[in-house]
Amino acid sequence: MNTQLKKGVLELCVLATLCYKECYGYELVNLLSRGVEVTEGTIYPILKRLRDDGYVTTYISEESDGPPRKYYQITNSGRDTKTLLHEEWVQFNIAVNNILDGELND
Repeated sequence: MNTQLKKGVLELCVLATLCYKECYGYELVNLLSRGVEVTEGTIYPILKRLRDDGYVTTYISEESDGPPRKYYQITNSGRDTKTLLHEEWVQFNIAVNNILDGELND
């Protein structure tokens, strides 16, 4: 998939995923990669920005079978932002589909 095309929606995808499950970074990359090819180098800057904006918080979890992991947890503000971005995505998707289907050429 075109990098520029997916870049704009990855923030929404990260927030949506975190609404369902708290994740550590590598786990989040693996979950998102089931639907859209992403790398750690793409996701970690998004997570940092989301944390800086107050949409996610982090905590460290000691793991019995490995090193400690930093988990990301969505905040109420993050949930509100996810809802807004989702609504914008739906409207944008409708508009683009109308253009692609030639419905605006009358």
